[in-house]
Amino acid sequence: MNPEKDFSPLTPSIVRALNDKLYEKRKVAALEIEKLVREFVAQNSTAQIKHVIQILSQEFALSQHPHSRKGGLIGLAACSIALGKDSGLYLKELIEPVLTCFNDADSRLRYYACEALYNIVKVARGSVLPHFKVLFDGLSKLAADPDPNVKSGSELLDRLLKDIVTESNNFDLVSFIPLLRERIYSNNQYARQFIISWILVLESVPDINLLDYLPEILDGLFQILGDNSKEIRKMCEVALGEFLKEIKKNPSSVKFAEMANILVIHCQASDDLIQLTAMCWMREFIQLAGRVMLPYSSGILTAVLPCLSYDDRKKSILVAEAVLPPSLPSQMSISTWQKGGRRGSPISNANLTERIQVTLNLDGIVQVLDCHLHDSTIGMMTRIAVLKWLYHLYIKTPRKMFRHTDSLFPILLKTLSDESDEVILKDLEVLAEIASSPAGQTEGQGAPDGPSLRPGQLELHIPLTSSLLLLPGTKGMECSPSTPTMNSYFYKFMINLLKRFSSERKLLELRGAFIIRQLCLLLNAENIFHSMADILLREEDLKFASTMVHTLNTILLTSSELFQLRNQLKDLKTAESRNLFCCLYRSWCHNPVTTVSLCFLTQNYKHAYDLIQKFGDLEVTVDFLIEVDKLVQLIECPIFTYLRLQLLDVKNNPYLIKALYGLLMLLPQSNAFQLLSHRLQCVPNPELLQTADGPKASLTSKKTSVTTPAIDYTELLQHFEKVQSKHLQVRHQRANRGENLDRRTVF
Repeated sequence: MNPEKDFSPLTPSIVRALNDKLYEKRKVAALEIEKLVREFVAQNSTAQIKHVIQILSQEFALSQHPHSRKGGLIGLAACSIALGKDSGLYLKELIEPVLTCFNDADSRLRYYACEALYNIVKVARGSVLPHFKVLFDGLSKLAADPDPNVKSGSELLDRLLKDIVTESNNFDLVSFIPLLRERIYSNNQYARQFIISWILVLESVPDINLLDYLPEILDGLFQILGDNSKEIRKMCEVALGEFLKEIKKNPSSVKFAEMANILVIHCQASDDLIQLTAMCWMREFIQLAGRVMLPYSSGILTAVLPCLSYDDRKKSILVAEAVLPPSLPSQMSISTWQKGGRRGSPISNANLTERIQVTLNLDGIVQVLDCHLHDSTIGMMTRIAVLKWLYHLYIKTPRKMFRHTDSLFPILLKTLSDESDEVILKDLEVLAEIASSPAGQTEGQGAPDGPSLRPGQLELHIPLTSSLLLLPGTKGMECSPSTPTMNSYFYKFMINLLKRFSSERKLLELRGAFIIRQLCLLLNAENIFHSMADILLREEDLKFASTMVHTLNTILLTSSELFQLRNQLKDLKTAESRNLFCCLYRSWCHNPVTTVSLCFLTQNYKHAYDLIQKFGDLEVTVDFLIEVDKLVQLIECPIFTYLRLQLLDVKNNPYLIKALYGLLMLLPQSNAFQLLSHRLQCVPNPELLQTADGPKASLTSKKTSVTTPAIDYTELLQHFEKVQSKHLQVRHQRANRGENLDRRTVF
């Protein structure tokens, strides 16, 4: 500093003291400056006051010499004290040089700058608010200062500024928000703490509505929530909690749509606390905003669905999502959204009362659900939730959903191989809804090679052999002529289900009966058996056809779900029941023993006897005898109680007894042989078994006299022989090729 330069009205002694390295001398100079400025205030000498401030700023506070800068800072503070309530007139000139010193390399200078600004702000109070932006900017930098003294000084200044803002009615929030938005992304621990503390203060001021600007800072808040410091995380939790309380109290002023995607992003965070908090917010948003959240539903599901399969370590997040996907169809359903949220508390603000048409992004939702079903790593609960969603969408928006059926169908069929029974049950519900919905009649029309099917998706194509089932005048290849009119996807479902059983024999063995029984509960059992029998009639894999027929027959004869169908077949009183019997019979011929059991069920005892007579021409294997053994065991079950009671009426049921004796003759000396033999020994008056051949004898059975006019049993018997001949031919061909048939022929 040039000692010969004129610093008037500052005296040379004041100038020397301000430049001194000792704090005490600089303090004495500051007192002199304070006295001088008071005189100027009394004289109303504005020019002199400005001149003093300019000298202290330019020649001292902004000097290259550190001691001069220190002197300038204390001098500016002294000016502010002297000015008192008039300091507001000179705040820009007083504050700017002090804030410049906040960036000084010397920590002591930064501390003195804090001290000086504290004195300036303390005197000016509310007058500093127009300069709040630059003050906050400077403080946010000092909050992360490595020097503890500087940090301590900045905290004192910070508290003072907060008090001023709290007690003022003129805080410019609009100008402050951009700065807050910028600073909130700081990675520094102390800077984050500083930001959160300010948000908490502003949120507590009744006259400041920070909720309007929440979309601009919400993302930053969630990022701070993942800080390593427990204290900062707790502060951020409190801040977010306060905001959520305000949202619940004043939903009409909340910009839900602007924050939805922010929540979606953080619902997928790896940090448990961030994810849990975002889930809680999302739950409240859905309940409060209702239909406003519909456009974001695919993102919500992307975030929420994986959480359902969390283990015990993340149970808190699962609990937070209790009203989300596991129960989405009931508590976060489309219908709930369309009603505007909670019952009795619809949103009524200007943003929502306009009732802008908000539509469900169905394509996005289906894509998300489809993606999760294809992901083999997702947990059971997630798969169940996905299937619940699909079922719910097919119920609520069937026609729109059927546009996606061709793409969803393959993965729904594949899901039948899931390890979880509950997943399979939900999957069957979806497939049953697809197969039975009236919407499928219009959306699913057209031949398999039509525009509704994607290339390469063979699962929905009906085999060419099935075209034999079509009658003249039928439209496309959607249904069997002998099956009662159903949704166009029903027959496709049956074809593809059997195809899956054929390609996955383990699935048929372990879950086949379970799947078919559940389908009989969800759909019409008669239609299921009718259509499967039609399809199996043209099945080229005869071994599979035999296995499948055996499975269907076991279900028919033993499952409680098929009680009504069994009763329908037992009497064959109607044309429909006789038609069903003939349809089943033709496919049941793939397995001789099941064909006999079907005749027992329908009380066609003479025809059963005629079939058993043909068994002598068949290749008798161990497997064949095992099936006969099982049939004998089945005859002893409650289902065939009526058959056993008919043994008392020897006169009217001679062919029943003959058929049972025929089975007895087929069996080797085994437990089944003993069981059936003992049963037949209970038949009264064995001498009455003598029957005469001829038309009269064929009518002695009450059953045959009823059904003969409608059923051509001769033709059925010929069909049986034809099918068995084909089976024998195929076995011989395979044997000639050296294939292991595992026939285990009994000699």
